[in-house]
Amino acid sequence: MGRLNGFRFRDVARKLRHFGFRFDRQAAGSHEVWFHMERNLYTVLPNHSGDIPEGTLRAILRQAKIETDDFLRS
Repeated sequence: MGRLNGFRFRDVARKLRHFGFRFDRQAAGSHEVWFHMERNLYTVLPNHSGDIPEGTLRAILRQAKIETDDFLRS
C-alpha cells in the first residue's frame, strides 16, 4: 500500500481547494474539471464512490503540479 492510497473524492477535492483549485465544469460521465486561475492549470477529478486509485491520484497531482509531500502535508 502506497502513501497515496485511501483518498476519496471528497478528500482530494478539499485538498485541491486548499491549493487554490476550484470546480470549473462537469466533464464526461462522473468526472469534474478543476481549474487554478492564477496558474492557468486544469486537472480532471473522477467523482466515483470508493477510494481513488494511487496511479490516478498521482496523475491528478502531476496535472495540478502539486508535489506528493505537499499534498500529504496539507
